[in-house]
Amino acid sequence: MLNIGRRVVVYGTTGSGKTTVAARIAQCLGVPHIELDAIFWLPDWTEKPREEFRAEVGALLEGCQDGWVCDGNYSALRGLTLPQTDAVVWLRLPFWVTFWRLLKRTISRAWTKETLWGTNRESLWQAFFSRDSLLFYAIRSRRRHRRGINQSLSEIPHQAKVYELYSTREVEEFLTSLHSEWD
Repeated sequence: MLNIGRRVVVYGTTGSGKTTVAARIAQCLGVPHIELDAIFWLPDWTEKPREEFRAEVGALLEGCQDGWVCDGNYSALRGLTLPQTDAVVWLRLPFWVTFWRLLKRTISRAWTKETLWGTNRESLWQAFFSRDSLLFYAIRSRRRHRRGINQSLSEIPHQAKVYELYSTREVEEFLTSLHSEWD
């Protein structure tokens, strides 16, 4: 059985399963899941201003006195979340796993016209031919994210236990051990 505390941050590259894992952890712990993308993205894929984003997330965290699970790679928030965090779950899956998941998810969302965070939708044009392509972003940003998370974990004062998970099997074993604790 695993005791990870009640304030958890889930990091990982695009397509690593951050939101899914965070939702499952939140359900096991019985605390709110805070999906940072849902707060950050405004209609028409407009980014929320940095200070407004930080203030809104700060208020949400403060309002969750019994704990929370937060997912996302927003470096602008690490100084806010990390000092309060009991555990960091870092999904470090292989590139081919995350890219394949992202490709399938993007095609599915574009095909079904699934609405994301208000009025936003993914499109095949945007996915494959736009300079704002999430697929190209995943390729370009992978190393930068890893360096940024490493840097934050070493420079921002925190007491969080860091769980680095390198495979889908490790993720499932982690979630199973967590679930066993709360049964």
